[in-house]
Amino acid sequence: MRGLLILLGTVTVLMGLAAQSNAQTQAETRGKQLIDQAVHALGGEKFLTMQDRIEAGRAYSFYREQISGLSIAKIYTRYIAIAPNKTGEEVAQREREAFGKNEDSAVLFNEQGGWEVSWRGSKELPKDRLERYRDTTLRNVLYIFRERLKEPGMIFESRGADVFENQPVDIVDITDSENRVITVYLHQSTKLPIRQIYAHQNREMKQRDEEVTLFSRYREIDGIQWPMQMRRERNGEKVYEIYSESVSFNQNLTDDLFTPPTGNEKTTQKPKKK
Repeated sequence: MRGLLILLGTVTVLMGLAAQSNAQTQAETRGKQLIDQAVHALGGEKFLTMQDRIEAGRAYSFYREQISGLSIAKIYTRYIAIAPNKTGEEVAQREREAFGKNEDSAVLFNEQGGWEVSWRGSKELPKDRLERYRDTTLRNVLYIFRERLKEPGMIFESRGADVFENQPVDIVDITDSENRVITVYLHQSTKLPIRQIYAHQNREMKQRDEEVTLFSRYREIDGIQWPMQMRRERNGEKVYEIYSESVSFNQNLTDDLFTPPTGNEKTTQKPKKK
């Protein structure tokens, strides 16, 4: 009798493990399907092959829910090729964040680092600012969809359906090989991402921060859907928001846009496109 009970217990455990494995497989299959639908909704091949982007509008920064900065902003982004096994480590884009009506100042990011640029010249960004940009970019779902979907070790797991701000959503966890988890909310009708969440260790404050980004006011431009409004929150407080008045793709942006002036060279002119 004792042997029979042990056998029955073993069978029950094995059946439970099999059920868990089956449920996990179904969740991953469903998660991948949802991600594929989201990429298709964003523009499919046109989204995946866009070479550069220009977003122009107004950018706001906040401190304790109060506006601490406001500027006319123009953000230039150009995608670059990197080794397939490095997509989770290196940022596959260059970026120029230009501010003011005449773009008198800017922040540049490329493979070599980051700089603040003004009429006085350029100054390297602090290491923590550069690391924050790198981390934020690598965990942005729109960047993940463009650059990281084929990365080894990526897992997409459906967490089911819910309602967020009166919108029906499907929720998917994206986990990479470093066990970094990004949770994305996809609108059930449009399939577009409307929210993402991830947590990371704040080394300076010795605490875990929860970063939330909201995407809204999508507009189709040249076959690509892009959010005209994005808002970032940290630990429940709004820290940044951008309202784009225009977005354009594939404008043949040149290297000089993302290269800081050298020596005593001054930046006095607006950046040019080819």
